[in-house]
Amino acid sequence: MTRNLFGTDGVRGVAGEVVTAELAMGLARAATSLCESGRPRVLVIRDTRESGEMLEAAIAAGVAAQGGEALLGGVLPTPAAPLLLSRYGFDLAVVLSASHNPFYDNGIKFFGADGDKLSDATEALIEGQLAAGPSQQREIGRISDLHGGLEDYLRELHERFGDLDLSGKRVLLDCANGATYLAGPAIFKRLGATVETIADSPDGRNINDNCGSTHIETLAAGVIAGGHDIGFAFDGDGDRLLAVDRTGAVVDGDELLALAAVHLNRSGRLSGGGVAVTVMTNFGFHKAMAEADIEVATTQVGDRYVLEALRERGWTLGGEQSGHIIELGFAPSGDGIASALLTLEALAGGDLASRGGMQKLPQRLVNVRVSDLGALAQDLVVEQAISEESLALQGRGRVLIRPSGTEPLVRVMVEAPTEEETDAVCERLVAIVESRLG
Repeated sequence: MTRNLFGTDGVRGVAGEVVTAELAMGLARAATSLCESGRPRVLVIRDTRESGEMLEAAIAAGVAAQGGEALLGGVLPTPAAPLLLSRYGFDLAVVLSASHNPFYDNGIKFFGADGDKLSDATEALIEGQLAAGPSQQREIGRISDLHGGLEDYLRELHERFGDLDLSGKRVLLDCANGATYLAGPAIFKRLGATVETIADSPDGRNINDNCGSTHIETLAAGVIAGGHDIGFAFDGDGDRLLAVDRTGAVVDGDELLALAAVHLNRSGRLSGGGVAVTVMTNFGFHKAMAEADIEVATTQVGDRYVLEALRERGWTLGGEQSGHIIELGFAPSGDGIASALLTLEALAGGDLASRGGMQKLPQRLVNVRVSDLGALAQDLVVEQAISEESLALQGRGRVLIRPSGTEPLVRVMVEAPTEEETDAVCERLVAIVESRLG
């Protein structure tokens, strides 16, 4: 079976147009019908978008119409879903969020009883069930509020990081007017930090609006102006993170992951001695891991593929340059708050501005619009150019040219020891791709 509605991270689109109440109810009913339990118990959480309550009601109605019990957890970060699934033994969780997208978008993603996002095959089954129409159900289910979900999530964080003493640490948090606006400040304060926050007053429409990890410049300016030791920016649903050191320098997911990997390896907690990353991860990360004798597995772009690689190898740490960091010792998903605390744990009281960990190579990424994405794999001239440039950079950098999964674009990425060489190689390759495929 194939998927038409589900993308790489659930069903996502403009709320009320693509992601409608009718669609939400149908998907919830279909997913509930596939649960093996006689009366499935389904957790529903959301971020702060104005469409969240509408979709929450529709999801709950779909669950109840299929005889399940919908438990509404309210506004919580996405990574709370797998943790609460484990704590309460729910059969399914539904998260309503469009992550870093603008407020007018929303999304629906499902987590199974094991805490993992549903597989492509299971999502295809849900679509098939949706197309077939609702099955008959004699008993109507129930809808109720789940009280204490936020405290349960904070308790899980505290159990993992309770030994971390942040006394005297001045921290600035950018909560993106999203799902972390309560949980983020609360756990940092419990661990002793002096916390200030920005973008912590959601109104349904200001989520990710010139704030959060997609607008890191806001946090950088705030850290410098306030004389903070460190700053962290979450995205709208709280599953990823970027950091800023006291000088205002941005620290992306590659560097944060390198810090975590070396720290866990030194303390004997890096299971399997390896870390999983995507093809977008900076070449400097690979060099740093080789020097630390840490094995690296590379996957296609997407945190679900990173998780698959970790499962296959029995490893516990992986992530993406965008700031999705997964530590399976805590939860089977990216968690921005946990990643921030792991960063501070790795620093052991030190200064992020003196972080070490890895030396990033200059990187340039250019999107080239093309008429036929399929032609990329067939063009021998482009293939030869890639081969020649890659050979010239062997051991010093790399070239990556790949088609977009969502748009008619070819992404040309180059990393080299200097900005000048990076730009020169990238410009040559872009010119060839444009002339051959544009």
